[in-house]
Amino acid sequence: MSGSLRMPPGTYEDTLPYVPRQRRAPSWAGPDPVDELAARLDDFIAAAVHPDEIAALLESDGMSDDQIRERYGCRNSFALAEELFERVERRHPEPAGPVHDPWQIGLLGCLLRGVVFALPGLGYVLGAPLLAGPHDGLGLPAGTIPLLAGALCGWTWNQGLAHRAYSWLGLGDRAAARRSLLVGAPVGALLGSVVALAAAGTAHPGGVAFAAGQSCYLAAATVLLVLGRERALLGALLPMAAGAVLALVHPVPDLARLALLLGSLAAVALLALLEVAPAVRELGEGSWAAGWAALLPFGMFGSDPAHRPRSAAPWLAGSLPYALFGLGSGVLVLYAALGDVLAGTHTAVAAPAAVALTLSMGPAEWLLHRFRSGSLAGLRSSSTSRDFWRTTARTLVQCLTGYLAALFALGLATSALWPHAPGVGGSRLAGLLLLGVVLWTGLLLQSFGAVLSAAVVCCLAALALTVTLAADAGSPHRVGLIVYGAAAAVLAGLVCGLLGRATAHR
Repeated sequence: MSGSLRMPPGTYEDTLPYVPRQRRAPSWAGPDPVDELAARLDDFIAAAVHPDEIAALLESDGMSDDQIRERYGCRNSFALAEELFERVERRHPEPAGPVHDPWQIGLLGCLLRGVVFALPGLGYVLGAPLLAGPHDGLGLPAGTIPLLAGALCGWTWNQGLAHRAYSWLGLGDRAAARRSLLVGAPVGALLGSVVALAAAGTAHPGGVAFAAGQSCYLAAATVLLVLGRERALLGALLPMAAGAVLALVHPVPDLARLALLLGSLAAVALLALLEVAPAVRELGEGSWAAGWAALLPFGMFGSDPAHRPRSAAPWLAGSLPYALFGLGSGVLVLYAALGDVLAGTHTAVAAPAAVALTLSMGPAEWLLHRFRSGSLAGLRSSSTSRDFWRTTARTLVQCLTGYLAALFALGLATSALWPHAPGVGGSRLAGLLLLGVVLWTGLLLQSFGAVLSAAVVCCLAALALTVTLAADAGSPHRVGLIVYGAAAAVLAGLVCGLLGRATAHR
């Protein structure tokens, strides 16, 4: 088109050639039927992302290819759908009203759960007379070995049991969740007691009895926490907590200590039994096989055993990584509490570190929900995968920083308030924060559905720490820093690898 138009002879050069006008439709002609159909289906066509959606609508309206050829002049529904898709401009309106966010959660409820997690630790103050005696061969206070063995067994079993019950709740079968807890909680209490007895050796019988009570409490508390009865659990623990605080500042008779411990344990066990009472009544009409079926892979016995398909039952092996994560993280937390004893620099267990980590689980849960809420908002606002990764990475840094700040404050507060606690040094504080990163990123990977990766990393870190300390290869604090740092780096890398995947945030 760089040259001039060819002009006919006898015309002036500045005269443009005649361009005939396009013929208009005659006045007697009717409107285009395709335009009419586009106007009628305007909202649906504008929101469609592919012509096949429009073709599906046309076919659902009963339009055959013969009718489409006769009325609209297109060969079939797909050709008509493509024509409609081209004629209507794309419009994707935002949903009316506020966007639903399933990750919204109240801060007070999360803080309450953190307090409920930590309050049982005051029971060790009241149970001190049961743990009296000389130190064992490892330099640990009397009764520590059976307590630790029972606690690890309980954490492992109850993590898997809680996931099993939550799986049933996710399927909408609360009765099956109750049945799994009805059978699984006593089994967990029995296992914890047997493990504590096996690890007791020459320990005082009082320490073994205390460890058995600890196992029973962990089982009953799991029932209440899974079924959302945190407030009831808090009420049952308050008398024991008040007695423990009084024992810190004033001598309390041993009989009163024992009464407070047994009273709180009985109250928690009774509340747990009331929660699973409907399952007890159901099993009374049939047999305990339904309870085992809800706990084991034969979970086809749901609310209606005769009609629930076998494929609807949660996969039993899916609960195993959660149990392993409970074991690995529990070992890491115990080493953080026993570091000074193992190093020989202090004769008391560093309870403030364990208490700070336990209390921090409340803010950790809330910040995890904040991250998932922020990632959901980023998924709606981002147009590319790179933008989405940057948005979620920014939210991740903010939430992780907030959690570490809360853990830092709790670590300083518990060390300052706990009697005869070792001072907070740089290595202790760094190890506590690195362990916090391990726990928080592990929980985040669980929410991403990558619980197996988190469980493997935590178990390997726990194994490496155990082997290194058993071989006396270095100071427990220095070894802990290295192991915690390596585990934190690996877990952070796994999290960063999943940040940009939209499917991980579902």
